[in-house]
Amino acid sequence: MRILDKLWQALDERLDLAPVLEFATHKEVPQHRHSWAYYFGGLTLFFFFVQVATGILLLLYYRPTAEAAFESVQFIVTRVPFGWLIRSVHSWSANLMILAAFAHMFSVYLLGSYGKPRELTWWSGFVLLLLAMGFGFSGYLLPWNTLSFFATRVGTDMVSKVPLAGEWLLRFLRGGDDVTGATLTRFFGFHVAVLPMIMAALLGVHLALIQRQGMHIPEGLEEEARTRKPLRFIPSFVMREGVVWLAGLAALAALAAFFPWELGTKADPFASAPAGIKPEWYFLFMFETLKLLPAHVLGIEGELLGLAAFNLAGLVWFLVPVLDRGSSSGHRSRAFLLLGWLALAYIVSFTLLSFAGVFK
Repeated sequence: MRILDKLWQALDERLDLAPVLEFATHKEVPQHRHSWAYYFGGLTLFFFFVQVATGILLLLYYRPTAEAAFESVQFIVTRVPFGWLIRSVHSWSANLMILAAFAHMFSVYLLGSYGKPRELTWWSGFVLLLLAMGFGFSGYLLPWNTLSFFATRVGTDMVSKVPLAGEWLLRFLRGGDDVTGATLTRFFGFHVAVLPMIMAALLGVHLALIQRQGMHIPEGLEEEARTRKPLRFIPSFVMREGVVWLAGLAALAALAAFFPWELGTKADPFASAPAGIKPEWYFLFMFETLKLLPAHVLGIEGELLGLAAFNLAGLVWFLVPVLDRGSSSGHRSRAFLLLGWLALAYIVSFTLLSFAGVFK
């Protein structure tokens, strides 16, 4: 104990940690019937940590070239001790991270936690979700199997529909006119360098904003929060968050062990695309919507209109703290609350219907 006391004293003298510890020990988390929503953000962070740890282990063996990528992943899952488990944990944690991030975003939105002074927190969280989806999209190609190759070709084709800059963006993402080894190398760079660097910086800002502003109490629950004793951040809330992390770890371990992530067959750029190619589940609602649109609407390509509508919807979602003027005074608009429920119902229903094979 004396050694730990001396270490703390040495660090405190150099980093002035006493105010940070004082803040953490006196920070409180309000208690009310929707307090469970506070744990989704931490769960997302946990899966991100798992992604970083398992990704570093996979990097020890992975080779980002069209000639060796598939074989290196095959070597990991068949020859490296517990390599199959590490890859499966990495793949499942990526999906669970995005699922937790969606749950966190919708809980924040539906509880009205985006109003003043939390606009920057909402905006940084929105960008973090986009980055997480970017992680999923860029990492999907890295095994260089048939499914990921053709799904990436379909996904990047959508970029070409952007007016004026579409063709340039397509070549920027692919490193050429088609999905090739240059695309794989480029996506690898995005996945392990560019996106993690941006993610780490923005995540630090997001967490700092949350600690600075504290937890939001939803409209109508102020009296309940006042009558219930708040939780001390340390140790009560941290311990409960730890239990949530353990539950997330248990779910992740079960999925990785009983449903190992399949490798498939090596991509053949000269083969025809197999039937039923679909993107990852978090893009399905957009994918299926675009398929339902007619080829042309009033002389305009239907897919282009669909992409424009999704971009406009994303912009509205991003600007909700500004558009919902009542949120700054704690009286959010019922129209925006209804918008949130409709968006959630739309995404969930289209995703489940796609899994059920309703859309052909």
